[in-house]
Amino acid sequence: MPAPGLFLVSGLAQYGGAALAVALFAVVAAPTVAWLRIAVAAVVLLAWRRPWRARWTRAELVTAAAFGVVLAAMNVTFYVAIDVLPLGTAVAIEFLGPVAVAAVTGRTWRERAGIVVAAAGVVALAGVELRAGGEDGVRGLVAIGLAAACWAGYILLGRRVAVGRAEVDEVPGAGPRPDPRPRPDGIASLAVGMTAGALVGAPFLAAPAAPVLADAGLAAAVVGIAVLSSVVPYAIEQVVLRRVSAATFAVLLAMLPATAAVVGAVALRQLPHGWEVVGLGCVSVAIVLTATRRSPDPDVRDR
Repeated sequence: MPAPGLFLVSGLAQYGGAALAVALFAVVAAPTVAWLRIAVAAVVLLAWRRPWRARWTRAELVTAAAFGVVLAAMNVTFYVAIDVLPLGTAVAIEFLGPVAVAAVTGRTWRERAGIVVAAAGVVALAGVELRAGGEDGVRGLVAIGLAAACWAGYILLGRRVAVGRAEVDEVPGAGPRPDPRPRPDGIASLAVGMTAGALVGAPFLAAPAAPVLADAGLAAAVVGIAVLSSVVPYAIEQVVLRRVSAATFAVLLAMLPATAAVVGAVALRQLPHGWEVVGLGCVSVAIVLTATRRSPDPDVRDR
């Protein structure tokens, strides 16, 4: 499946899960829902990939852990934001992080043009002037700004996790040392990262999550959120990260504001305005400009 198709599946799952999470905020605090999402996804990925069977280097473990902590911070701040901001608007503002990555790392004219068009789409998707009055508005803007910064870090660290250098242990004077264990792939690294993110957040968010364990309905909803918003999209993105540069990946993420606007309209009755429709068109153009198949970058082919 081409990268745009993969991202469409990823976006529908991710923001379908976000819409489900918004429905829980009335009974469970947004940061707690975000932490539960990470913790449950970590358990699912650990059971699926069993990363302890892989042959890890210290650098790989550190990178995966840093990736997971940034990922957890991104989810917590994003959930705090969508508790007070419309889903499509929040995603559009958060997209400033990927745009910044694309602007710094882009190399071809298609990526540069795609960045400009995607940026115009983000501005249009923001729609009517954001009313930030009151404490809730300030909290939402600060939270989504932090989420944007975390998203930029996620892209950069995520590429390192996905591509990684396939090294072998050396025994002095004896050449490569045979080791039957496989090298960790991107999804195994994702499992380790999410586990690290869940552990870092546990001292702050585990106690408020305890009541969810006593309610089967809430527990089932959290599992659904974790699978839809974490396991499915992030596993897909780890596959795509191996195929494209960080700049192309960042611009492909322009599909997500459009998808969030559609999900918000259908699931949350957050109907898009005229300028938001214009933004969807700009995002589509950006995808066309950047989704053509091309060979791997020579400087990352052997990482």
